[in-house]
Amino acid sequence: MRNRNEESDLMDLIDSIENMEQDASRISVDDVVNAVGRRSFGPLLLVAGLITLTPIIGDIPGVPTLMAILVLLVSVQLLAGCKALWLPNWLLKRSISRQTFDKGLYYIKKPARWVDRLLRARLPWLTGYIGIRVTAVVCLLIALAMPPMEFIPFSANGAGLALTLLGLGLVARDGVALLLGFSLFGATCAIVVMNLV
Repeated sequence: MRNRNEESDLMDLIDSIENMEQDASRISVDDVVNAVGRRSFGPLLLVAGLITLTPIIGDIPGVPTLMAILVLLVSVQLLAGCKALWLPNWLLKRSISRQTFDKGLYYIKKPARWVDRLLRARLPWLTGYIGIRVTAVVCLLIALAMPPMEFIPFSANGAGLALTLLGLGLVARDGVALLLGFSLFGATCAIVVMNLV
């Protein structure tokens, strides 16, 4: 299997997550992190975005906030230049039922195949050292914005889609995906502000 840092196929990532511990009745954050790899910051941001975006899983109260904490920790460590990810045990032990998890994955498989056909290395200046740091800062802002978004319908899904695009951009070295993620986050923030004013 290819190293996750070199992974550019979204379906491969989903398959790795789906195939972990087939006999387990519950899936924990630790299970997902181990399936993706602790040195894989881009794929971890992508997984957090997918979980927030996915029907059934992302709609569970508290899940967007849990994913926000994960994204916050990943983003800070990415900015700090850490080589491997550290997460607290209380976060790693959080879990949901295997049945709920599998249902959520089922809904994202078809769009994932379509997305895979669109991804390719583009705008390399956006996926270099500075671009990665800018992406980490934007992910940090998304993480801080996600908890209040739970109270505004569909806004957390917008944040999840933005995270998914940013994760895809890092994984596939696709600057266009990063630009779309930046734009979507800006639009989501505008909608949230309009709802709060």
